[in-house]
Amino acid sequence: MKKMDLKPMLKPASVAIIGASRDPDKVGHVILQNYLNGGYPGRIYAVNKSATEILGVKSYVSVLDIKDTLDLAVICVPAAFVPDVLDECGRAKVKTAVVVSGGFAEIGAQELQDRLVAIANKYNMPTLGPNCLGVMDPRSRVDTLFLPTYKLSRPSVGGVSFVCQSGAVGSTVLDLISGEGFGLSKFISYGNAAHVDEVDILNYLMDDPETKVIIMYIEGIKRGKEFIEVAKKITKTKPVIVLKAGRTSAGQAAAHSHTAALAGNYESHEAVFRQFGFTIADDLSDLLNYAKTLESEPMPKGGRVAIITNGGGTGVLTADAIGLSGLLQLADLSEKSKTDLKKVMPPLVNLRMPLDIVGDADEKRYGDALDILSKDDGIDMFIVIMLFQTPGADSRSAAKLISFKERMDKPMIVLSIGSEYTRMHRIMMESAGLPVYDSPSAAVRSLTELFKYSNYRNRPTPKT
Repeated sequence: MKKMDLKPMLKPASVAIIGASRDPDKVGHVILQNYLNGGYPGRIYAVNKSATEILGVKSYVSVLDIKDTLDLAVICVPAAFVPDVLDECGRAKVKTAVVVSGGFAEIGAQELQDRLVAIANKYNMPTLGPNCLGVMDPRSRVDTLFLPTYKLSRPSVGGVSFVCQSGAVGSTVLDLISGEGFGLSKFISYGNAAHVDEVDILNYLMDDPETKVIIMYIEGIKRGKEFIEVAKKITKTKPVIVLKAGRTSAGQAAAHSHTAALAGNYESHEAVFRQFGFTIADDLSDLLNYAKTLESEPMPKGGRVAIITNGGGTGVLTADAIGLSGLLQLADLSEKSKTDLKKVMPPLVNLRMPLDIVGDADEKRYGDALDILSKDDGIDMFIVIMLFQTPGADSRSAAKLISFKERMDKPMIVLSIGSEYTRMHRIMMESAGLPVYDSPSAAVRSLTELFKYSNYRNRPTPKT
């Protein structure tokens, strides 16, 4: 399978904004502003037939007038003009293009979209879109999103790459990622997938050293056979979490009118995803919850989970969630762990799972419990429950968990439920790479998916 080179699109040394505008309400103005505000270090060119300068950037009548090698052209002109503009890009030897403009196959203008594809193929110029948000790479400061930063927070640098067919879903999830505290490697919104599609994107991300985990929102798959071929390879090295829209006939019809996607039978897609190791998300919350754990945690050796809690009832609910998972099981304490715990825990603590270190637990008690249980060979994973409403739980306790996370060789996630004080500490822990969840079911489901993916990695590659 021939791979498209998307590096000039995501790591461009030079970019032209075609359709840049002086009008703050225009898409071309916002995109140019984002490049300037975001500190993009490369060379920026504006293209607008009616202006000589926009936001302090010299403007050209045509991309053909720019005497520079251009890695990327961002096209945001009305749909009818896109083929001619793209052809000019081809003649100017632009390496890649992003067409954010809508008005193509998603509204029935298939012939116009076919012209775009023919031009992209003629010049061997990878072209993303049309009808998309484009790309964002926090490391290279590339940002083609036509959404201003005061409305959409930009995530910090991280290891999760997000591939999204829908711009609306993409912008929402990006905003949520910013608030969740884990970072972004790449964002690729590909819209109608007229030229560059999900297969091309996965092929690129498979070899991208900056991408640890891939999350996907897709409405349809264009090239089923090629998708399976790349799936077999990528999931053996990187987790791929997928949320597939169009599960019902109503959803399939909506997908077609949205991005001209042929959504197809959901059960067939799901069977392929499961066979080739994809982690399946049922909603946007799953997409983010699974990503946090799969990015940060090591592969577990087994499915035995220890619960350490400062709230007995929450520990019981979490034990129930483990029992209902069908795959994980509550760990048993070894006799050595019980002996060692008895030396450091108050008499009120029952030495069994869940390990309830009672409501006045402070950073020392959490540290003692983790120090002992991390050495227990009968434990494969940890859920640490920290309820910040109790007297001993504070920033020192959160810092203690962070310090253990930095040296723990087993998966460890945190369950913490509460309002403002809890949220403050949740941000503190997640910013340090420690996944935090706000319900027992979300925490257990995330560990379950980590365990399932670990098992898949250790199995022989399935045959088609």
